[in-house]
Amino acid sequence: MSLPYFSVVDHMPMLDFMNKILSCFESCFSRKAAFRWFVIITVGLMLRSDKLGVTSVIRDLALKPDCYLSMLHFFRASSWSLEGIRQCWFQTVFRFLPLCQEDGFHILVGDGVKQSKEGRRIPGVKKLCQESENSAKPQFIHGHMFGGLGILAGSIHSLTCIPLSIRLHDGLQELRNWDSPCISNASHVIQMIEDAYEAAKVFGDSLLLLDRYFLSVPALTRLRELTKEGSVHMEIVTKAKRNCIAYEKPSARKPGRGRPAKKGNAVHLKEVFHSHKEKFLQTELELYGKKEKIRYYSIDLLWGQKLYQELRFVLVEYNGVQSILAGTSLSIEPLSMIRLYSYRFRIECTFRELKQQLGGFCYHFWSKHMPKIDYYRKKTEPTPLEQVTDNYSRKKIMEAIRAIEMHMALSCIAMGTIQALAIQAEGKLRSEQIRYQRTPSKGKISEGAMMCYLRKYIFHFMGQSPELRITQLIQEMQEMSVIDKDLLAS
Repeated sequence: MSLPYFSVVDHMPMLDFMNKILSCFESCFSRKAAFRWFVIITVGLMLRSDKLGVTSVIRDLALKPDCYLSMLHFFRASSWSLEGIRQCWFQTVFRFLPLCQEDGFHILVGDGVKQSKEGRRIPGVKKLCQESENSAKPQFIHGHMFGGLGILAGSIHSLTCIPLSIRLHDGLQELRNWDSPCISNASHVIQMIEDAYEAAKVFGDSLLLLDRYFLSVPALTRLRELTKEGSVHMEIVTKAKRNCIAYEKPSARKPGRGRPAKKGNAVHLKEVFHSHKEKFLQTELELYGKKEKIRYYSIDLLWGQKLYQELRFVLVEYNGVQSILAGTSLSIEPLSMIRLYSYRFRIECTFRELKQQLGGFCYHFWSKHMPKIDYYRKKTEPTPLEQVTDNYSRKKIMEAIRAIEMHMALSCIAMGTIQALAIQAEGKLRSEQIRYQRTPSKGKISEGAMMCYLRKYIFHFMGQSPELRITQLIQEMQEMSVIDKDLLAS
């Protein structure tokens, strides 16, 4: 069988590239067995053909059946640190991937994602409202609320959002009295700012693209505190609501007694589209892969009750749609803000691939020590986590929470590695060489096509590179009655 040719920048074969990425995490594990299961599960997530838990990893890697319990135990083991694995992943992305920059700033993207869960003994599950225009989504669900963070990589015409971290941001407030340092008491918005700043410490000065939900006084206050304390500079580009009200700068102080004014006249930004219509500039800009004729106007105003921070607002009008963008940087060009915010949807594509292709959200970690969730519980009644008073039960519930976040961390690493391979294969491998597609993707290979490629040829690559650590770790756990060593070497 002739294989499509694949090479990366320095002509490394695909498996060698995967080996280099996963080998960076060996120092994160205090036991060799834990690192072995880390490699096996991550590679299994990259090529599994179904989303039926860790059993899919056993099937697609042809592992021994008795690996099942060991793999489940790995997620609750004490031989790894979740924060250490996240930091290592940040450094690995910074080292191996061609990251996109704008005026020396790396571009981070953040957003929230909700996943429905029907398990009644899964910790962190709560009633959530889905504010979506998609009629296929129910308005209310019971599930987990995650905060997702990614970074843009690849060429400017074929950008990819590499997932950096996906953490539980809600449903765990009752754990604040459990003396657990890994649980934050902050809101979802503030946790997103903190997660992004932790990543910026590794990548350097960064621009953070956020949805309009995150434009709030607590978010800007926390950003100001972090920037003041640390040595890394981070700015935010987001979207303002249509009813946003900003303020002009206060005029010169009048003589006499009294404190100086902190703000000037109020400006209703939606009215600026009509009141300053003649000041709008018209140009062409590439948005979402198409050349669009736009009209825009930029103005610097104060925003936020009792904060009054100066922000740059860019009012945009195209295809009959009016939008108001806001940025904390007063030096960024208005057209750059418009173009940058158009990249924000890339994280939505990453969430979709994580759900549909990788099955990153298909987990079911629960604990019998967790009281059953009552879907009809009144607000005055205690929550399930508040009913837990035994220290042993609390420990077991915390293990289930760590298992959920570890599964999401492994999913980020697996998806990021697939995307890195797709970026390296751009121009050297085409989607139609891998599998039939009615409309093949232009430019880079899709994540689904790359997973299909791995699924077809992973054992061939392992047979050609028996000296690699990743090959040895997987072959130690394989069922040789299914896959013979001689067949792998042929």
